[in-house]
Amino acid sequence: MMTFGELLKNRRSIRDFQDKNVSLNVIDEILQESTFAPSASNGQPCRFSIVNCKNTIKALSDESKANLLEDYAKNKTSLNPAYVDVLKDANFNVFYNAPCLIFIIGSSSVRSLDVDCALAASYIMFSAVERGLGTCWINLGSQIRDPQLKAVLGIPDGCRIVAPIIIGYPKEIPPASERHAPQILKIVS
Repeated sequence: MMTFGELLKNRRSIRDFQDKNVSLNVIDEILQESTFAPSASNGQPCRFSIVNCKNTIKALSDESKANLLEDYAKNKTSLNPAYVDVLKDANFNVFYNAPCLIFIIGSSSVRSLDVDCALAASYIMFSAVERGLGTCWINLGSQIRDPQLKAVLGIPDGCRIVAPIIIGYPKEIPPASERHAPQILKIVS
């Protein structure tokens, strides 16, 4: 078992996975551990949709890409120009062909939803690392609007996707990117 320090140092954003499924039992264990994440007023607003069907993951990728490009064309969103060409590539899968995808979802009426879901996402990512799995938060994959796809995911009206997390067994674990020292603005004693 890893120490907490090792867990922090070993977590990486993984975008290349082995062709190996992640069992639903393991996903369930990870989600159970994510429930220990703090949330505002202990509201526990996070809900989860699990997708381990490659065809559905591809359809969700295509939907998200189309919506991002449409929003960009209508000046409703800004995108890094490098992403525009990548999103136009029919072969590019925003979920990097991961074997499993977890959407963290919650009610749009919860003011702290983004923070609460981000905390749950971090717990998911650390829990996955402990099990030899890799993850990556794929914000490009959150633009699911098609009512049929939302129904497939079980997303009720009034809820939105906050954090799409891909998960699988990494082909390799990249080295840690360079980190700078904390930038402390001021110490008030």
